[in-house]
Amino acid sequence: MTSSIRVVLADDQDLFRAGIAAIVDAQPDMQVVGQAADGAEAVLLVDEQSPDIVLMDNRMPHMDGVEATQLIFSPDRVSHRDRIVRVVILTTFNLDERAATAIRHGASGFLLKYVTPEMLCQAIRTVHAGNAVLSPTDLTTLMSATFAEPRVLPDGYHELTDRELEVFGAVARGLSNAEIAEEILSSESTVKTHVGGILRKLGLRDRVQIVVFSHDHGITSTV
Repeated sequence: MTSSIRVVLADDQDLFRAGIAAIVDAQPDMQVVGQAADGAEAVLLVDEQSPDIVLMDNRMPHMDGVEATQLIFSPDRVSHRDRIVRVVILTTFNLDERAATAIRHGASGFLLKYVTPEMLCQAIRTVHAGNAVLSPTDLTTLMSATFAEPRVLPDGYHELTDRELEVFGAVARGLSNAEIAEEILSSESTVKTHVGGILRKLGLRDRVQIVVFSHDHGITSTV
């Protein structure tokens, strides 16, 4: 039997947290393993509980979701974990600049707080599988709001093979493994291997970070 997706909730509104917890715990493949009222509590819970997913409110007292996300993905914390943690930002504002900053710090996307229970649960499963919960177009818009000048490409980018560069471009455009396989006339398993190589060489966590990397380094026009 597949283990449940472990979820931590971080929101300063008790009633909202209780509602989300009830929705998540009602799913056969999910369980809430902790709840936090601010970002500082969320960071501690992640260290203690090693969840798969953190649903993180964008705006909280004491420490907000942006700062908490940055701390969760700090190298010293990541190195001590035995599983991958992914963060989804909860916000009341569409294309929120603060959500963009959290994504740059490692979040896998954002959800509006008024999404349906079905959309919430599907988003959790989507992010747990290593995908984003917003479109590449929205992600590009978000990144444009928080970055001005392209960064220098790291050595790892120049180590990508021609095929990996092709896959990199396709991922940056938001294509799934199946769509990439069809485009480059390859198998999904081979595409998955290429994506893994790209993530390793660039030191990235997931496909979302490939899109962010592409935009931050000014190479979106070539993919």
